[in-house]
Amino acid sequence: MGRLFKNSIIIDYIFITLGGIFMALGIGVFLVDARVVPGGVSGLSMAFHYLSGGKLPVGTLIWIFNLPLYIWGIKELGKRFGARTFYGFTISSLFIDIFRGEFPGLHYKGLNQATSIIHLREHDFFFLILIGAVLLGLGLGIIFKFKGTTGGSDIVAAILQKRYGAKPGMSIMMIDFFVITFAGLIIYFKDLSGDTPAFALTLYAFFLLFISSYLIDLVLDGFDYARSALIISDHNDKIAQVIMERLSRGATALHGRGLYKNVDREVLLTVVSRKEITLLTEIIEEIDPTAFVIISNVHEVLGEGFRRRI
Repeated sequence: MGRLFKNSIIIDYIFITLGGIFMALGIGVFLVDARVVPGGVSGLSMAFHYLSGGKLPVGTLIWIFNLPLYIWGIKELGKRFGARTFYGFTISSLFIDIFRGEFPGLHYKGLNQATSIIHLREHDFFFLILIGAVLLGLGLGIIFKFKGTTGGSDIVAAILQKRYGAKPGMSIMMIDFFVITFAGLIIYFKDLSGDTPAFALTLYAFFLLFISSYLIDLVLDGFDYARSALIISDHNDKIAQVIMERLSRGATALHGRGLYKNVDREVLLTVVSRKEITLLTEIIEEIDPTAFVIISNVHEVLGEGFRRRI
């Protein structure tokens, strides 16, 4: 059992690395020189990269900005943002600088200077951005699927939820909007837009955000974007309380009867988003390792806390 668990962790880290590489390709090779900024810490790092005249490497900036957020997250939220988060933003930051030829102490021709990339940037800008969005969304989706995160706005959103009850989705959306707008202003006032107007680049950035977010959902869940869980445990009250406090999700106690022993008992029903299912199973295992849990795909949820399926 222990060996299987270790193998599972190794597989998780292998795929987190793969996701970080895809993410780094999307940002470092396709998006930075196109001046199309994703949200979050990556976008903020690109903005400061432009402010520095390209002297500060994007990957290094991402790592620097993420480090205090990571420490803050550990202090505020405990071990929820642990080793996988640190590894996630470190590996993606590292590969961004490697792919761009900006790894500290080493300077060489990066993939972003390849002839085909330059051709796309000059003659097929939309396709260039589309490839960057696909790689970014695919990379983040893989990282999330294998229980990793890249820190940044995820940590800020979780802290805002804990302190002020702010909904994570809304917090991340506001952070991304601010970062993209901030970067757009830098591009405009420093006259970095080239042949494409700064406002058009900002619109491309919001298009990038939409495509990458959709792909994250697709990688994680296919065409199912939520999970329902039926939980049978002798500690349902405690499990329900933790679900409501830590996940900010509701739970419903259904009346059931075990036919084998002919015993009446409660069955707990809850619905969570695709990112929360891993945390939910960890919570249940911590409280009652012998709990019987059924997890099902959910195609649509109507109600507070879930968006309508498009």
